[in-house]
Amino acid sequence: MKSGLVRIAACLLALLLFAGGPALAGCEEGTHRGGAARYIICSPEAAWNGGLVLYAHGYVSVPEGTADPDAWKKQLALPGGPSLPDLVTQYGFAFAASSYTKDGLAVLQGIEDTMDLIQVFQQKTGADPARVFVTGVSEGGLIAAKALEQNPGRLNGGLAACGPIGDFPRQIHYFGDVRVLFDYFFPGVLPPSAIDIPASLMENWPTAALAVGQQLQSKPLKTLQLISAGKIPIGLNLANAGDAILSALWYNVFATNDAKATLGGNPFDNNPRWYSGSFNDWLLNLKVARFDGAPAAMAEMARYQTTGVLRRPLITLHTAWDPVVPAWQESLYANKVASAGKSHLLVRYPVPRYGHCAFNEGEVLIAFLTMVLHPYSF
Repeated sequence: MKSGLVRIAACLLALLLFAGGPALAGCEEGTHRGGAARYIICSPEAAWNGGLVLYAHGYVSVPEGTADPDAWKKQLALPGGPSLPDLVTQYGFAFAASSYTKDGLAVLQGIEDTMDLIQVFQQKTGADPARVFVTGVSEGGLIAAKALEQNPGRLNGGLAACGPIGDFPRQIHYFGDVRVLFDYFFPGVLPPSAIDIPASLMENWPTAALAVGQQLQSKPLKTLQLISAGKIPIGLNLANAGDAILSALWYNVFATNDAKATLGGNPFDNNPRWYSGSFNDWLLNLKVARFDGAPAAMAEMARYQTTGVLRRPLITLHTAWDPVVPAWQESLYANKVASAGKSHLLVRYPVPRYGHCAFNEGEVLIAFLTMVLHPYSF
C-alpha cells in the first residue's frame, strides 16, 4: 500500500513540478559564513524544476566535530538507504546542506547557517529558486521548524523529523533525568554526576558504555525501574532497553558540557521533580541527586523554543518509540499549532517503530512529497 502511495505521489510530482528549467547537474562543495561553515550543493541531472531543498543535519558532538570536521556529512544518507541529495535531486530539486559554525548545541547558529545556503546557491549557480523548502533531522528538525516559523516569506514549507520541536527545556531535562536515575540505581558506574562530565569519561566512553551494559544486564529489576521512572521509550521489545538507556546517556555525557557553555550555565533543574515508576518512589525521591538550574541558562533556553505559529506547511516524521527524542515532543508541538489556529498547516506522520530517526526510504519520500505538494506550499 505504501509503495503504491509513493508511486502515485511521484507521478503527481512529475506532472506538477517539472518545468523544463535549465540543467544544473552535479555537486559542489565549499565554505561560507566567513569560512566557518562548509556546504554542499547538488543539482539534478535532468531539468531543474526551480525548487531548492535545504537540509539541517542533527547533533554533532564537540569531540566528534573536532576530530573530523566532515563528521556532519555522515548524516547525508539514510541508514542503509540512498543519499539524501540523490533522493531529492531525482525529482528535479536542487539540494543544499551545511555544517554549522559551531558543534554541539547549535540550533541558533544552524538556523542562520542553513538559511544562508539560499544566498550561496544563488551566487554559485546564478539561479534564483522559485520555491525553497527546509528539512532537518533530530537537532536539525528543531532548526527546520524554527526556521520555517521565522521565515515564512523565504520558505515554502518544511519537514522536521525526530526533532525536539515541542519543548526544548523538557528535552534537556529528559537527558538529565535519565542520568540521575541511572546514578541512583547504579551508583558509581558513571562518575561523577549528571552535570559534571570529565573529559576522561568522553575519551573512554566505549569502555564506560560496556560497563553500563554489563550493569543493566546483571540487574534487570533495577533496569526495569530505570526505564519506568525515566519514561524511556523502548517499544514492544525489552531487548531494546540497553540501547535505549545508552542512547540517552550518550547525550548526557557528550552534550552536557557544551550545553552549559552555550546556554550560560547548567540548564538541568530537577528540584521540583517527583519521579515515579520505581518499587519505592518515596525512597527514590528522597535520595536521588538534585540540581539547581542556572537562572541565565533557564532564561536562555526560551530562545530555543518553537511557537507553533505556522504560515507555511510543516510535515513531521517521528518514530513512536524514540529513546533520544521521545514522540511526546511532536505531540506538544501539535498542541502549540492547534492553540495558534494553524492545524491545517501541520501534517504528522507517526511511524510505529523503535529507534531514533529510524525511517526507511519510503517513509521519508512520502513525507517529502507531502511537503512539496502541499497546497499551501505554492
